[in-house]
Amino acid sequence: MRKFKSTVYAIVSTSLFVGASFNSFAMDEHIESALIEVCKSAQKGNLLQFKNTTKSFRLSDKNVAMKVMCNGDDIIDFASKHGSVRIAEKLEQSIGGVSITDMAAVSIINVTFAE
Repeated sequence: MRKFKSTVYAIVSTSLFVGASFNSFAMDEHIESALIEVCKSAQKGNLLQFKNTTKSFRLSDKNVAMKVMCNGDDIIDFASKHGSVRIAEKLEQSIGGVSITDMAAVSIINVTFAE
């Protein structure tokens, strides 16, 4: 009977853990709105506004350049497509020199919004 209880406990705790991990993929509303603001400021092309937006959410340019995607494009390409060349250059410079990055370890955050 003791072995049965421990087996049931293990199954229940595993199922709760798996269920909780699937729910963790949903993006927090605050994070999503922050990333949308970053994408919108990159789209507008105002470098000062972009800097203030990333600073207000305490995001570094390197993290934004490496991890944020706007409407399916990485933020550098997104800014370039919308004519925000100065922002795209700033983000490219923040990446720095050549380095080897494990792409499986980098989590990219994709935000889709209406323009």
